[in-house]
Amino acid sequence: MNRSAAMTTLRSVFLWIAVAAVLFPLLWVLLASFKTAVQLNDPTALLFSPTLDNWTRVLFASEILPSAGRSFAVAAIAVIVSLLVGAPGAYVIAKYRTGGTATRFGILASQVLPPAVLVFPFLTMAYSLRMTDTLLPVIMAHLSIVLPVVTWFLIGFFSAVPDSLEEQARVDGYSRFAAFRKVVVPQVYPGIGAAAIFGFTLSWNDMFYGLILAPGNAAILPVTIAGFNTFRGVELGSMSAAIIVAVVPVVIASFFIQRRLVQGISGGAVKA
Repeated sequence: MNRSAAMTTLRSVFLWIAVAAVLFPLLWVLLASFKTAVQLNDPTALLFSPTLDNWTRVLFASEILPSAGRSFAVAAIAVIVSLLVGAPGAYVIAKYRTGGTATRFGILASQVLPPAVLVFPFLTMAYSLRMTDTLLPVIMAHLSIVLPVVTWFLIGFFSAVPDSLEEQARVDGYSRFAAFRKVVVPQVYPGIGAAAIFGFTLSWNDMFYGLILAPGNAAILPVTIAGFNTFRGVELGSMSAAIIVAVVPVVIASFFIQRRLVQGISGGAVKA
């Protein structure tokens, strides 16, 4: 009993250390967003007079909110299109062994390519279509990131759905597509939710494609945040407030669907 209690205590200590290591940077950024430039020069000072100057500038005198709206639109479109295309693709791969192992390997291998290799074709396409500094090339680039991840993620979930469910639906008069939409898809809602959150996070956090394809008027949130690194130096206070603005939507979304997200992750690990 003493050994078991000691192991439980030791695991709890390590867990709290891990939680502190994860939350400390976020806490530091949050505190920095309420500090003046002078106070930021002394990061060890725990007591300071908070100010809202950084938040006022970020929310009302910068492009953070418009760029956040553009980032949300890009991420939402990328996730929706990826689910509409990736879910049927994952189902076909899982149930009909389309392409065999080579197809799964190809999907996974697409994530190995560095973004610098893929950005040139997207940039050439944008120039040819006169769509430079618009959101469409960014959406296309983000689809190259999100679609393979969503497809790969859902293959394991569709593999775990019993074939008898679809067969019974076909006996009841459903077409193949109707059986997929009304019978099979509801069985993998946890996986779809988890895949959507992962895909949204990948798109929301990407800066490389946005910086190359839309650095000006159509800049997305990470590019706008990087703009606080000016020739006068890094505006840490304003950048910290902007980072909190970028983190909050993902945290809120994860909080509301955490049960489904955990269920989807654990299910994918077991079923893949």
